Amino acid sequence: MEQRNGNRDGSNDVRSQADAEEAVRDSQSTHANVDNSESKLDDSMSKVQSDLQGDKNSVKATRASKEIVEWIKALAIAGLLVFIIRWLLVSPFIVEGASMQPNFWDRERIIVNKVIYDIRAPKRGEVIVFHVPEEGRDFIKRVIGLPGDSIEVKGDTVLINGEPLDETYLAEAFEEAHANGELYNQDNKFYSNFPNGTFEDGVVPEGMLFVLGDNRSYSEDSRMIGYIPQDRIVGRADLVFWPLKDFHFISKN
Repeated sequence: MEQRNGNRDGSNDVRSQADAEEAVRDSQSTHANVDNSESKLDDSMSKVQSDLQGDKNSVKATRASKEIVEWIKALAIAGLLVFIIRWLLVSPFIVEGASMQPNFWDRERIIVNKVIYDIRAPKRGEVIVFHVPEEGRDFIKRVIGLPGDSIEVKGDTVLINGEPLDETYLAEAFEEAHANGELYNQDNKFYSNFPNGTFEDGVVPEGMLFVLGDNRSYSEDSRMIGYIPQDRIVGRADLVFWPLKDFHFISKN
């Protein structure tokens, strides 16, 4: 009886050990499943984060592309405006020589209004830039005589239809010369006055202008080259922009 009981007890011990090992295997399997689940979860999170990062990068790329397109549009519009303004509305011009002193000086930069005379006719006293094809360059001079005007230049006096022209823009220059007992428009034989031996008709023809330089003794103008066809006018001088210290808008007076 004792032997049988001993066998049963041994059998129970074996079974208990087997059960314990199975429990351990189950536990290990459970841990493995948990680890696998955690690994899958980590993989899923990594994928989500990767997708989110990809979305962010895509959004940034889209924004960057839009900004580039906007910049291209802005630059294109700016370029078009510069073209329109530069070639159709206004144009820079460099004063060359001393013919317009004391109001304009050599190498000054001015802005020429190219459309003003498409709207209206030139006015007396305005400063214009015009082509001189015979010399292959542009001149800057002041409008003195308009179509139909009778012009006479005698020394420092300019007569328009028999009436003296009040040239306020040369008042100080006249006073300084006269104070020294001199004429501002010094006699240089043939071309100081008008009409002269080269141009005897003192009436401005239709479609023409009579122009003078402010520096009367040192200006090549209508006294030497005759009346100026209006279709040769580039535009009206509106602004001195260089040197900066001399920046100012130009008045006809």
